[in-house]
Amino acid sequence: MVQASIRWLRLAAGNILLVAAVLIFAKAFFPYKPFLQGLAQHADYHDEGQVPAPAQFEKIIFMLIDALRSDFVFGDNSGFQFTQSLIRNGVALPFTANAVSPTITMPKIKALTTGSIPGFLDLILNFAESDTTSTLATQDNWLAQVKQSDKKLIMFGDDTWLKLFPGMFDRTEGTVSFFVSDFTEVDNNVTRHVAPELNQADWDTMILHYLGLDHIGHKTGPRSQHMIPKQIEMDGIVKQIYHAIETEDHLKETLFVLVGDHGMNDGGGHGGSSAGETSAALVFMSPKLKALGLEYKAPEVPSGEFRYYRKVEQSDVAPTLTTLLGLPIPKNNLGIVAEEFLPLWNVDDQVKILSTNAKELSKLISASYPDFDGLLAQGKCNEKKGELDSLACVWHSAVASNIPTEKMKLFTKFASECQDILTSAATNYDTSSMLLAIIIGFVSLTLFLTTWIVDGIEGSIFYKLLFWALSLSYGGMMIASSYVEEEQQYWYWASTGWGVILFIRELQRDESGLKSIVFITLLRITRRWNQTGQKYAGADDISKDFLSHHPLFLWVLVFFSYTDMFWRLKRDLRSKHSALIGPVLSISPIVSSMLFKLSMAALDQRELIPSFMMEFAENFSQVSVVTQAQLVFSVLFMIVTYLFLVRNPSLDRAGDGFKKIQPFHNVLTVFIATQSRLPNIPVIWLFNVMLVLIDDMKLDSLLQLILTCLTMQHVSFYALGNSNAISSVDLSNAYNGVSGFNVGVVALLCFLTNWAGPILWTSGTVLLMSTLMARRNKQQQGLAKKDADVNNKNSGIDRREDRNVWKVSGMDIYLKYAEVMSTFRAVAMVAVMGACMVLRMHLFVWTVFSPKYLFAMVWTGVHHIFIDLLVAGVVHFIGTT
Repeated sequence: MVQASIRWLRLAAGNILLVAAVLIFAKAFFPYKPFLQGLAQHADYHDEGQVPAPAQFEKIIFMLIDALRSDFVFGDNSGFQFTQSLIRNGVALPFTANAVSPTITMPKIKALTTGSIPGFLDLILNFAESDTTSTLATQDNWLAQVKQSDKKLIMFGDDTWLKLFPGMFDRTEGTVSFFVSDFTEVDNNVTRHVAPELNQADWDTMILHYLGLDHIGHKTGPRSQHMIPKQIEMDGIVKQIYHAIETEDHLKETLFVLVGDHGMNDGGGHGGSSAGETSAALVFMSPKLKALGLEYKAPEVPSGEFRYYRKVEQSDVAPTLTTLLGLPIPKNNLGIVAEEFLPLWNVDDQVKILSTNAKELSKLISASYPDFDGLLAQGKCNEKKGELDSLACVWHSAVASNIPTEKMKLFTKFASECQDILTSAATNYDTSSMLLAIIIGFVSLTLFLTTWIVDGIEGSIFYKLLFWALSLSYGGMMIASSYVEEEQQYWYWASTGWGVILFIRELQRDESGLKSIVFITLLRITRRWNQTGQKYAGADDISKDFLSHHPLFLWVLVFFSYTDMFWRLKRDLRSKHSALIGPVLSISPIVSSMLFKLSMAALDQRELIPSFMMEFAENFSQVSVVTQAQLVFSVLFMIVTYLFLVRNPSLDRAGDGFKKIQPFHNVLTVFIATQSRLPNIPVIWLFNVMLVLIDDMKLDSLLQLILTCLTMQHVSFYALGNSNAISSVDLSNAYNGVSGFNVGVVALLCFLTNWAGPILWTSGTVLLMSTLMARRNKQQQGLAKKDADVNNKNSGIDRREDRNVWKVSGMDIYLKYAEVMSTFRAVAMVAVMGACMVLRMHLFVWTVFSPKYLFAMVWTGVHHIFIDLLVAGVVHFIGTT
C-alpha cells in the first residue's frame, strides 16, 4: 500500500497535468487565423491609370438587430409591416444571409465588416467582454475604409463595436450585450439618438445595434408574447429612418441596411448551426433602388427552412457595401459583390467591379497557396486537372475574353470558386501541440491508473468492470458526431441501466425493490422534462408543452418544492439560543426566492402566471429584481455563516457527518432553485427525492456511490435543458443580482446556472459518502466494543482513538473518491482530444466537435477541479471534524 502522502501528490500531479493538457490542446485547436495586414488601396486592384467604378451612395446607415432571424422580417407572422411594404414597392432588396457557425455576435460582426470568416476562438472571446485581443484595429474592414477616406462614423448600441473598432467612432454610446434581462432600456438608449442624429449632417456612417430582440429570445424564446411588439418597435425605427432619407436633403445619397448578425433556434438560443440560427435577415433600402426594377413579394413563402429570397453569405456584405460606397474591398474579404446591384453601373464598370472582386480573392488564394502565383504567371491554361489549375484556367479565360458578358460570367465563376476553396480550407492546426496535449493527458491517466493497480479500489469485480465499461464506452462515443449531438441519450440509458442493477441488488438483499422502481420512474419523468439535443429538440416535453399551458399546476409544484426546502432548512437551523432563529432563517430565503421567481415571470414569462396571481405579481415586480436576487443571496450567506459560527447542538455529536453536511446541501438547493428556470424548480426537488432513495438503499461500496454520481451528474445536466450546443447555454439567470456587467461574477453565475444539476449531485454524493462512513464507523465501533474490556479505565482515551479512526477513514474515502472521479475525467478528456484531432477535417468539426471540446473544458477545468475535488473536499472535511 502506497503512503497517503504519495497518493495525495499523485492525485495533484495527475490533475495538474490534465488541466495543462486541456489548455495546450485548446491553444492548438483554436488558433488565430492569419490575415493580410494593412488597408487595401484602389491601386492594389486596378492598373495604373484605371479609374474604379464610381460610388452609388455617399452615406450609410447600418442598423443591426441582434438575432434578427429571416422569418421575423419576411414571414407571414412578422411585425415588420413597413419594411415589407418597401420590399413590395421595389425600394428594398431582401436576402437571407447565411451566418456560418459559430452564430455568436462578435464573430458575426467580424464577418459583416471584414468579409472574412472568423475562427471558432472568437466564440470564446465573445464571452470575455473585457477582452482586448479581439480588436480589428489591425485588420482591414469597410469601417476602416470609410475612416481612411476622411469620413466620420458614429455608433450607438452594443459595445462590442467599441472593442472591435477602438478609436473608430466620433460619437458613440455603448450598451452591454449580455445583460439579457433588459428588453427595453437597452434599445431605448439607442433609439433616443436616432432622431437627433438624422438631423445632423456631419456624419457619413451611422451604426445602430439593437439588442432587445435577442434578449427576448434568450429569456422567453422566438414565440414569446414580447416578440411581435419588439418587431413592431424595430419596424417603427426603420420607418423613421427611411422617411428621413426621403425627406432630408443631406440624406438623399444614403444607403440604409437592415441586418441580423444571426438568428435563433426554437429555444431562443444561438451559437450552433441549425437553420434558424444561421438564417439572418438582410435588407438594403434606398429610393434609388427603384431604378433596378426588381419585383418581390412580401411576405414571402420560404423556399427552404428559413430561406427567403436569394441566400447570400454574410461575408458578401463587406464587398457589396464598399463597392456601393466607391471604396476598396477589404484585403481579407471572402465575399462576392451581390449581383442584384450591378445594373446601377454601366457594363464597363460592372466588369471592373467583378474583376476587382476576383483580383482581391486571388490575392488570398496566393497567400494560402503560394504555387498559385506561378499558375497565374503562365498566362494560359495547362493540362493538369488540379483544383488550383482549374481555378487559374478560369482566370486566364476571363482575362482573355473580349465579350463583357462573358468576362463578367467568368469573373463571377472565378470568385465563387475562390470563395468555396477559401471557406472550406482547413484551419492551420498546430498538430504537434495537439499531440503533445494528448500525450500529457495519457500521462495523467496513467498516474490515476496506478490507483487501481497498486492501491486497489474497493468493490466487487462486477462494479469495477461496470465503471470501465461506462468510461471506455463514453470515450469511444466521442468519435461519432451524431452520438456527441445526442449525448443525453447515452446517459439516460446508462442511468436507467444503473437503476435496474440497483433493483436486482435490492432483490438479492430480500428487499421489495420498491425504492429502485420509484428511482427509475423519477428518471423517466426527468428525462422528459426538457427535450434537448438536436434530433428531438423540438419534440413535446413537460416544461414547454404541458406546464406552460397549465401555469396553476406549475405553481403548485413550485410551491410544494419550496415548502420541502423550508422544512429541510427549519430542521437544520434549530438553535438552543432562540426558538425563533430557525424558523425566521428558514422562511426568509424561501419567501424571497419564490417572490423573485414570481417577479421574473411577471417581467419575462407572463404566460407562466395564473390569472388570479397576475395582479400581485405585477405589483411586486415593481421592486427591482436585482435587489430581490441580492436579498436571496444575502440571506443564504447569512445562513451559511450561522452554520459555521453557531452550530446546532444536535449536530455536535462526533461521527454524525451526514447531519453536519446536510444543512449546507439544503442551502445549496435553495440557491440552485433561485438560479434555475421556473419550470425546472420541481426537477430540483425530484433530484433530492432520488438522493433520499439512494441513501435508503444503503449502498455498501464507494464505487457504487461514484457510479451513481457520474450517471446522475450527466443526467441532471441534460434533464435541465442543456446540450453540447453553444445555443443551449442559459444566460437568463447569469445576471441575477447583478446591476451591471461584471465578467467575473457573470461567468460564475453562468456556470452555476448551467451546471446546477451536476453541482447538486456532487453535494449529494458527499452526503452519501458521509452515511457510508457512518455505517462503517458504527460497525468498527461495534466490533471494538465486543473486544473491549467493559471495565477499562481508559475508556475516554478509547473514544478519542475511535474519533481518530473516523478521521483517517474519512480522509481515505475522499482520496479514493477523488482518484476514481479523476480517472473517469481523464479518460473522457483524452477521448475528446483524440476525437477532435482525428476529425479536425470533419464536416462538423466547428458545429459539433469544437463546442463539445468547450463543454469538456468546463467539465474538467471547472466542475471537476473546483466542484468535484476542491469544494467536495472542503464539505467532506466539515463532516469529518
